[in-house]
Amino acid sequence: MKKILALVLALVLALSLCACGAPAADGAGDEGAPVVTDGATLGEGATTFALVIKQLDGSSISATINTDAETVGEALEALGILKGEEGPYGIYIKEVNGVSAVYEEDGTYWGFYIDGEYAMTGADATPVTAGAEYTFAVEKGE
Repeated sequence: MKKILALVLALVLALSLCACGAPAADGAGDEGAPVVTDGATLGEGATTFALVIKQLDGSSISATINTDAETVGEALEALGILKGEEGPYGIYIKEVNGVSAVYEEDGTYWGFYIDGEYAMTGADATPVTAGAEYTFAVEKGE
């Protein structure tokens, strides 16, 4: 009887540990953990746009974002996809989808593109346009 009780307690403990390690269900993710998976649709709102995230190795992830936010930066920060800090020219993007690119540390940065063209505004100053494609690409500085 003691062996059965010990086995049941061990099983309950193991299941409890597995539940504690489960990923967040709200889409916010853990710091450094990816939020977007390829083909995902995230957010809620009346305006829809495409998001592409390109890595330095050439791989990419595409997703659909639904939002009522006014700017691309606001929409992606609210979903936990984009992280950075305020700088003299707006947000300095340091992390997209859990991937860090910090020029001061490794010479890489996040390039921002609107419909395939390098953006002349930052993500936090770019109004959301329905049907547009916004791309963040890790790039190596010279």
